Amino acid sequence: MAASDPSVDLHIGRISPDDTIRIRHLVLWPDAPIDHVRLPEDDAGFHFAAFLPGRAESVAVISLFKEDIPDSQSAVKGSGTTFRFRKFACEHAHQGQGIGSRLLAYTIQVARDELGARVVWCDARTATVKWYEKRGLVPFGNKFWKGPVEYIRMLIEL
Repeated sequence: MAASDPSVDLHIGRISPDDTIRIRHLVLWPDAPIDHVRLPEDDAGFHFAAFLPGRAESVAVISLFKEDIPDSQSAVKGSGTTFRFRKFACEHAHQGQGIGSRLLAYTIQVARDELGARVVWCDARTATVKWYEKRGLVPFGNKFWKGPVEYIRMLIEL
């Protein structure tokens, strides 16, 4: 499945795990070694990217994994098949243009329509909570830290 919107002239499609690394590193963890953004489970995931016309490299990436909500969050367990998106990043120069919104919506649609997801969730940086809420996700559980960055889990029921 590929998405294309003539008004924005954006193409969204599947990519390999290796094709996510450049943007993950550039946007999410630029000060960490590049191997910090490669996940052991990458080969088992689904990876998507947004491309602008005339540009071979993607401008945004996201990865999707079949993964249960952690046991400590039992209040939302039992909702059916769950998928977690991770390493969602858009190049700084292209943020605020709707590219990430469309990439996330596409990923959630694939999770629901092709993979049978009933819930999609993520670990969201607390600085991005309002952005995710505008796209239908709700926070759950307690805040926590990954290195110097504070997170909270968020989900959307489908």
